[in-house]
Amino acid sequence: MTTTTFASLGVPAPIAKALAQDGKTAPFPIQRDTLEDTLAGRDVLGRGRTGSGKTLAFGIPLVANLAVGATAKRRPRRPRGLVLAPTRELVTQIAEAISYIAAPMGIRVTTIFGGVSQKRQEEQLARGADIVVAAPGRLDDLMKQRAIDLSGVEITVLDEADHMADMGFLPVVTRILNATPKQGQRLLFSATLDNGVDKIVQRYLHEPILHSVDPVESPVAQMTHHVFEVSGKAEKDELIVALASGTGRRILFTRMKHQAKKLAKQLTDRGIPAVELQGNLSQNARERNLAEFKSGAAKVLVATDVAARGIHIDDVELVVHIDPPVEHKAYLHRSGRTARAGAEGAVVTICLPEQRGEMRALLRSAKIKATPRLVRRDDPAVVALVGEVSAVVDPAVIARRRNAALTEQQRASGQRPARNANKGNQSQRGGGGGGRSRGRGKAPSRTR
Repeated sequence: MTTTTFASLGVPAPIAKALAQDGKTAPFPIQRDTLEDTLAGRDVLGRGRTGSGKTLAFGIPLVANLAVGATAKRRPRRPRGLVLAPTRELVTQIAEAISYIAAPMGIRVTTIFGGVSQKRQEEQLARGADIVVAAPGRLDDLMKQRAIDLSGVEITVLDEADHMADMGFLPVVTRILNATPKQGQRLLFSATLDNGVDKIVQRYLHEPILHSVDPVESPVAQMTHHVFEVSGKAEKDELIVALASGTGRRILFTRMKHQAKKLAKQLTDRGIPAVELQGNLSQNARERNLAEFKSGAAKVLVATDVAARGIHIDDVELVVHIDPPVEHKAYLHRSGRTARAGAEGAVVTICLPEQRGEMRALLRSAKIKATPRLVRRDDPAVVALVGEVSAVVDPAVIARRRNAALTEQQRASGQRPARNANKGNQSQRGGGGGGRSRGRGKAPSRTR
């Protein structure tokens, strides 16, 4: 049987070479199924879970179809390609995934998202960017200020459209799409078509070709699900520490922002380097924390739902729901951080006795089969999931390393490094809980 390659699907040689250099020689199903249509300029509706390879499924045709005459066609503030994504983390990672295949084709990629000064973004647009990857809110602001003109957009991509709908972005997305030419190519990728996504499809896609791979409700063969019941809070706290102590990369999800901050600090103080990702962090702090997690300096990321779809990191071997999520979609999308791209992974939900009812309802709605099991931290099932235990790291060493990373980031951005930066509020400075906070500050927000 002939093996399908990117080249055999019509992917330009420079892109195929860049993919091969990154270890990607065989397309995933959603890439294999969609590329022929997308490279031909057709509108495509792609349905598939996170981790199925959607970013390259739209990134490859986006770059390939804009490459011809790109330099001659480049205009200030007038991109030809647009990707919309719901979170700044996802925007950043899409841009990274596209940039390495765009560079050999002479395509410029830039990002637009909130939480940072827009001056640099305006400067990048003024220099001329072929592809803009944007979060809807900041893009809408720049459109109103006439800092960007979407009248020349030839290809528009909506990634994780269902999540944008859940976040209430569809009115903004509609305004953005109305500013792009009607005849342009449009690609929409979504795990589900509810909450108004179907209306976007009907209104803006022209005779779209549907490709459906792994709908969000379908089980992932490489993902195992566990429900660990504990008898009380003390047992729960010890179980969390045990699950965080392995050598592999793992993500612990909390419901509240202050929970993520507190737990990251508690783990770090116990010699388990952990970083937080939650809505109160500055963009610079988010970038530092994610860099520490990606590099392996921190094996644990404690996150709220802001990261459930917003981060795409390989080799996450374990996802832990510290409490049952509020609804089944959150469970599925959080869980989708592991067992990505054919790798194996495990999902654990910790459940107190009073949470049994909501846990049963959650599993039923998510179509997940998992038998609850009463455990302690030394239970064989827990020990098996933890695997090899990582060496304890002196919290002072963690704090010095984070202070050095902060100083380096400040220098790189032209800022004057702050003195004794590691003594400041880690939530704002991005240490993820490694240092002590001065004062109580504001009361913690109870939103995600």
